[in-house]
This record gives sequence, structure tokens and C-alpha cells, in this order.
Amino acid sequence: MTPKTRTVTIGSVPIGGGSPVAIQSMTNTDTRDVSSTLTQIIELQKAGCELVRLAVPDQQAVKAFAEIKKQSSIPLIADIHFDHQLALASIDAGADKIRINPGNIGSRERLGMVLKKAEKYHIPVRIGVNSGSLSKDLLKKYNGPETNAMVESAKRTIDECQTLADVDLVLSIKSSDVLKTIRCYELVSEFTDIPLHIGITEAGTPRIGTIKSSAGLAILLYQGIGDTLRVSLTGDPVEEVFVAKQILQSLGLRQKGINFISCPTCSRTRTDLIPMAEKVVDAVQHIEIPITVAVMGCEVNGPGEAREADIGVACGKSSGVLFEKGQVIRRVDEKDIADELIQRTLALVKQRTRVNED
Repeated sequence: MTPKTRTVTIGSVPIGGGSPVAIQSMTNTDTRDVSSTLTQIIELQKAGCELVRLAVPDQQAVKAFAEIKKQSSIPLIADIHFDHQLALASIDAGADKIRINPGNIGSRERLGMVLKKAEKYHIPVRIGVNSGSLSKDLLKKYNGPETNAMVESAKRTIDECQTLADVDLVLSIKSSDVLKTIRCYELVSEFTDIPLHIGITEAGTPRIGTIKSSAGLAILLYQGIGDTLRVSLTGDPVEEVFVAKQILQSLGLRQKGINFISCPTCSRTRTDLIPMAEKVVDAVQHIEIPITVAVMGCEVNGPGEAREADIGVACGKSSGVLFEKGQVIRRVDEKDIADELIQRTLALVKQRTRVNED
């Protein structure tokens, strides 16, 4: 299939042009606190994040950004609002990408200054259109922040930016309304080949936000729309990365990481399966090599699913039968099942890592 968008490179990570959909998140530490921000960036990277965005609200944050950039091995995006001088300074500080909202960055002249400097240093710029920051004339024309208002705002913004500079652009057009977001991205994908950053903005707390994000992003990704994504959750950003990975994996768009299978439990379940499954997934979710792990609760579907997995267990009364690569290994007491699965999964990872290196 012909790629819908052009390729833009953020640090060492290409997006668009048929590249794998890149996962990104945003730190929620104070950027001016270099130590805590670096710690969170490392946590995000270990979880599978490929691009990290940092808020840059003032010049002190710019200085901290420069120091963080020196110590970070992952591409960093500077998130700027209201003050174009912060965007200019962030480029000097080593930002791999700038995120601005042209609607609040100031005059056309100031926007041009940012875009031209980004062009000079070959730094991509994400232009964000949100339902909460539309111009007054569009709100009046469409009686509020409706889909057509957002799409027209995106057209205007793209045209203006491309007139001001020959800079690599990335576009986001997000709403907290799932259906509105889907329609906006469908419409903009028809008239532009600029890479698209997709997400459901202000999606909510982890449980609610995961559902909203999964529903909206899956529909877009299934249509081939979306080159990088962020799952926006009110909570630990590491959870955003976990959810993003699972969305991509469930759609066959990511061929690395744990494929975790566990049953929903029912009255046939005779082990304490829920904490067992949670312990296993928490211990192995950081793994990037594609491995299927199954934790099943009874004899109906359990043996079949466990046998098909790389590592699996089919539980009975107070114990479980352990399978590895389709073969029965042994019966394990309930108290030892989680630890046994974790140890065998990590051992299989080491084995496959050695094979790949050879």
C-alpha cells in the first residue's frame, strides 16, 4: 500500500512514509527539576516509549531542557505555548522537535521566526489544532468547535506555515470527543500528506482514558491513519506507553513485546488467578522480544491457549500445568505459578536474544 504521508525524522526516529507508528508520551515532572525529569524519561524509554515531550514554560525550563538533552538517549520534543522566544531558545537547547499551537504563539511574524529557525536547523514542528483553541471567527462561523471548524483551522494553519517556511511539519487535530476526533483525522488525511500525530486529548483517568483512546485510535489506525500517537491519561505516563503498545500490538502494527493472554475468570476458576496474572504482566511488560505468555484459569480453554503460547499455564484446583512451546513441563503449586512463569519467560528472552545476536 502506498504510504499516505511523507517521512519526517525526529532525532533518530522516522515517522510517516510507511515507518512504524512511533509511541510517544509526555513527562509530568517539573522540567526545571532535571533529576526527576531524567528519571521519568528513562522509565518511559524502558517501557517502550520512542519520543518524549517536555513542557517548556519559561527560560529556566529551557536551561534545564538543554541539560536533560545532553543526558538523554531518546529524542526530546519541546512543548511551547504563548511565547515564541521559548521555541527559539528550545531549538538552541537541542530539541529534536518543537510542538506549538499557532493560535496562541503570537503574531504571524513570530510564528515565522520559529518556523524559519526550525527550517534552518532541520527541526520538525508539530502544529496542534484542538477544539479548545479555535479562532473566534471559526467558532462563530460553525457555531462552536465543530468538526468542520477544526478541519478548516487545520487547513489555514498548514497553508500559513508552508507559506512562511519550508519546514517539516507534523499535524495533530484532537478533541476529547472520540467520534469528532476520528472524523477530523479522516478529513485532514484526504487533503494533506503531512505526518499525523493522533490521540484523544484529555481522555481521562486510566480506566476511562484507556477505553476512549483504544476505541478512537484503533479505528484510525485500522484505516492507515496515524504516524505517531500518544495515549493521554490522567496518571503515570508510563501507563500511557503500556496502553499505546497494546493498541498497536492488537492491530498487528507492532511485532515486538509481550502478547499476554489471560482468561476473564468464572465459577470454574479454582485458583486465585487475578493477582497471579497481574504479577506476571507487571514483571514482563518491559520485554521487547515478541513472546506470548498465557495464564488460564480452567480446563475448558486453558490447555489449548497455554499450549499455543510460548510460555503458559492452565490452572486447576490449587495448581497449574505448565506448558512451554507446546510441551507439558510439569505441574506447579499455585503459590509458585507466577514466579515460575516469570523466570521461564525471562530465560526464553535471554535465549532468543543470544540467537538474534548470533
